Amino acid sequence: MLLIDSPSQNAYFNIASEEYLLKHFPTEDIFLLYVNAPSIIVGKFQNTLAEINLDYVNEKNIKVVRRMSGGGTVYHDSGNLNFSFHTLLGQHDFMDFSIFTQPVLTLLNAHGVPAVLQGRNDLLVDGKKFSGNAKLARHGKMIQHGTILLNSEMEVLGEALKVNPLKFIDKAIKSNRSRVTNLIDYLPKDTTTNELKQWLTEEIIKNNPTAQRYEFTEEDLDGIEKLMTEKYETWDWNFGFSPNYNFKKAIKIPAGFIEVHLDVVHGIIEKTKIFGDFFASKPIELLEEQLIGQKHEIINLEHILSSLNLTEFFGKVTLEEILEGFK
Repeated sequence: MLLIDSPSQNAYFNIASEEYLLKHFPTEDIFLLYVNAPSIIVGKFQNTLAEINLDYVNEKNIKVVRRMSGGGTVYHDSGNLNFSFHTLLGQHDFMDFSIFTQPVLTLLNAHGVPAVLQGRNDLLVDGKKFSGNAKLARHGKMIQHGTILLNSEMEVLGEALKVNPLKFIDKAIKSNRSRVTNLIDYLPKDTTTNELKQWLTEEIIKNNPTAQRYEFTEEDLDGIEKLMTEKYETWDWNFGFSPNYNFKKAIKIPAGFIEVHLDVVHGIIEKTKIFGDFFASKPIELLEEQLIGQKHEIINLEHILSSLNLTEFFGKVTLEEILEGFK
């Protein structure tokens, strides 16, 4: 087994590294640890916009990254440790999450934390979740990865994942918002993610005495960064890959009531309908036509709408007011 401690706290890099390792280490067992700066990691089959508080995420410069595995959306920051096991497919029951969560439970139980695996893939303490886990199978290998909330900023987590469930109608997998907790409430108050990382590594070595530490080579770093740039940093992957959805939002501004309806396919607006009690000197259909074929991305829509005389369609309004209807 190769033990890898990621040198980066960039979520784009660390999520890309999992795919890179999958392709370039086809037979090796791997145990990867990483900590991300504030970021939201979205399940592969989720509608990103329906999982995040976009305004808050943009305001706080929180990265949004889609991972390869299914499951729900999670928040990462420096108070959260992430672990990732890579093994040959077929060595273990794919639906059994207990094998690779057991080292976490063992070390926590040894430190007096009454942690347990509950349900299919969650680790809980006193009925509250501190670790969510997900899996994927590809190229003859399996990855099981999970989070460990040690001392994460719960207020930021709550705000970043606070969404309006009425805005989206789709068949995408929705996250189950469980009650979550930090392990720092059960461990010595000065415990750090680095200490937790060391404990978990020691536990893995205890069960895998031939395990060897591995550091990314220059070739590895170049490969991961290439994958990061071409895929994991892109709007197409993180937002455009989302399942098809219908978006609806109503806003009340000084010019009147406005209700926006969008049919979005792979992140691209296919149909638009705007209703309201505003007064327009030009048919609203002319504006609707401008939005067809555009990305449902605020930066892009801001560019489109800023090129139009919005008062002709809505009366006395600002660009910022109209953009609210598309968020």
